[in-house]
Amino acid sequence: MHHFNWSGVIGALPTLWTGAIITLQITVLAIVVGIVWGTVIALMRLSGIKPLVWFANIYVTLFRSIPLVMVLLWFFLIVPQLLQNVLGLSADIDIRLASAMVAFSLFEAAYYSEIIRAGIQSVSRGQVNAAFALGMTYSQSMKLVVLPQAFRAMVPLLLTQAIVLFQDTSLVYVISLADFFRTATNVGDRDGTTVEMVLFAGACYFVVCVAASALVKSLQKKVAR
Repeated sequence: MHHFNWSGVIGALPTLWTGAIITLQITVLAIVVGIVWGTVIALMRLSGIKPLVWFANIYVTLFRSIPLVMVLLWFFLIVPQLLQNVLGLSADIDIRLASAMVAFSLFEAAYYSEIIRAGIQSVSRGQVNAAFALGMTYSQSMKLVVLPQAFRAMVPLLLTQAIVLFQDTSLVYVISLADFFRTATNVGDRDGTTVEMVLFAGACYFVVCVAASALVKSLQKKVAR
């Protein structure tokens, strides 16, 4: 029978916080870039311009058809030089962190684009026609009329996807990136408290996700009013 020893958790908190920072960096960047790039992809799909529609359709289909683990491995194993050359990353930058950030951002953009596209299509066509009647261009009507209304309705769904993203960041384990979960297991392996550290890490994910889910439910009620 395993005898739990939680005494090492307190001493490991500074190390765990270092890993948590990496998890938060990946999560926040992927949310911001994912929403921005996802909005562009969604607008491409709705543009009616065939080359843009084809590109957006292929992009979304590709990233939604491939497991995230494989995407992470692609960017880590196949294109590290591309990341360094195209993004201008210096040699001293951790390619694991850079590849994880790019992989999550591009992967999440495919999912955010579908949420955003549905949100845009939920806005009444009459709103768009009214904007055109006021002399607005297509881009102006999107920027000033459609997107503000769409994003207000989409906030709960965007946050829900952000929660899923936060949970998925633990997959960087496969590229040996020391995020929160990887750091917890490393400390556990070092101190012989693997079970305790994994349980503690799971409890932390649980608390964060439950709190975030409560926020989403609160926003859903406000939006529904």
